[in-house]
Amino acid sequence: MVTRQLAENLPATACHVLDVGSGQGTQALRMAARGHQVTALDASRELLDLLEAGIQPGMRVRTVQAQAERLGELFEPGGFDVVLCHGVLMYFDDPDPLLAGLAGMLAPGGVLSLLVRNGDGLAMRPGLQGDWAGALAAFDETRYRNRIGVTARADRLGELTRRLAGHGLEVGRWYGVRVFSDLAPRDAPIPADLDALLAAEERAGSTDPYRAVAALTHLICRPAAG
Repeated sequence: MVTRQLAENLPATACHVLDVGSGQGTQALRMAARGHQVTALDASRELLDLLEAGIQPGMRVRTVQAQAERLGELFEPGGFDVVLCHGVLMYFDDPDPLLAGLAGMLAPGGVLSLLVRNGDGLAMRPGLQGDWAGALAAFDETRYRNRIGVTARADRLGELTRRLAGHGLEVGRWYGVRVFSDLAPRDAPIPADLDALLAAEERAGSTDPYRAVAALTHLICRPAAG
């Protein structure tokens, strides 16, 4: 879903992409396959090794092992047309330093793709699992325990939009991700009706009120005009 949503908002011509917290390279490799020049940053050497193993001839990918907090030390300001930061912000108690770093990497007219845990929909997962106490508590929380057992932080759309504005960024479009499929186990087999599932998720992820209760929120941000 994130790849589909990104495709609607990326430049048509090849550009410089920075993937912050790239992990095993899901998006970095897809961006490189489309002809973009990609810099993938992650703190894990193991994950970068997996990414590097997926690089195909002709792909322009550079990997950097470093913490996301070091963006300002590692790269020139305004050096990237597109910055991706997917599934990272939830591990920062104070997201503002990272948001400032991401904003600083954007070239004029650049695009920031930000994927976060949806703080407005935290009650959905425990509620659908029949955990009523957990659902009731989640209405008033922005902390949650993720699938790998780590306590992380969720972002509410309104508050995150205000934070982004404080760093000179405005949200142009936003989507929900995993509206219907959030409870699917990680090892679930690919369903026979995958195309229909993706079509339903794509429609829900861009339609109110469904996108507002998705597990994840995907924001497309640009430097504010003026």
